[in-house]
Amino acid sequence: MCEQNPSQIEAEQLARTIARSLQEWPEVEAVALGGSRVTAVADNESDIDLYVYTATEVPVSQRRAFIESRSISAEVDNCIWETGDEWKEAASGVAVDVMYRNCRWIEGEIARVLVHHQSSLGYTTTLWHNVLTSQVLFDRDGWYTELKRQACIPYPKDLARAIVQKNYTLLSKAQSSFTRQILGAAARNDAVAVNHRIAAFLASYFDVLFAANQRPHPGEKRLLLHARKLDCFPSGLSVQLADLFSAAARCDQVVLSACLADIVHGLDVMLSQSRL
Repeated sequence: MCEQNPSQIEAEQLARTIARSLQEWPEVEAVALGGSRVTAVADNESDIDLYVYTATEVPVSQRRAFIESRSISAEVDNCIWETGDEWKEAASGVAVDVMYRNCRWIEGEIARVLVHHQSSLGYTTTLWHNVLTSQVLFDRDGWYTELKRQACIPYPKDLARAIVQKNYTLLSKAQSSFTRQILGAAARNDAVAVNHRIAAFLASYFDVLFAANQRPHPGEKRLLLHARKLDCFPSGLSVQLADLFSAAARCDQVVLSACLADIVHGLDVMLSQSRL
């Protein structure tokens, strides 16, 4: 087990202090600490990711009053991705990111993946990973602990196959594959489109990579760091990605084509071994 540095210990203490305040709100069923603080990859710049599970919506005015009493800067009710509040603690300057999730919604998302084996274009199992790895700070009636218990199952092979089926073909085989789109954009010298499609390519690539290893997807940050810990990690991937990004900046069709082909080939070898 990794030894915690003082900043990590202080961050966890702060997370627990905030959770004790949030648990006083009747709408809140559970509070969990997630993100890099619980996956052993946090650094001094890492924020505190808190997931607040609610039966009904917490009034924005209530959240704002709580945050403004303790922050030096805040953004309340950011609904671009998930409903959330972000602020920096006045006492320490530590960044806090709170995301609010309806209990029934997360139950449905976990069932969609683990029961119905429905895949997405990229990040299929990220919420599953989040529930599995999050640390329970408050659980009013044991609901979140039970959800974590239900989520603690072997990786369903039908789910892995569904992820590969949806994502793999789009890498290079399909008529509208990401590879074709990237090379088409490079031919037009459209660097923005090249990078946009590379992001989509990598989202599907890593979804397949983690599925082939039968490991839940850890999310968009530090993906190479997490991927290197997999049982099967394509050799040369780090160099291939560096070359890919360099070629993307130049819209170099020849190098882009070679890099993308090499990346997919490494995945082909691994998939043949996994029989997916």
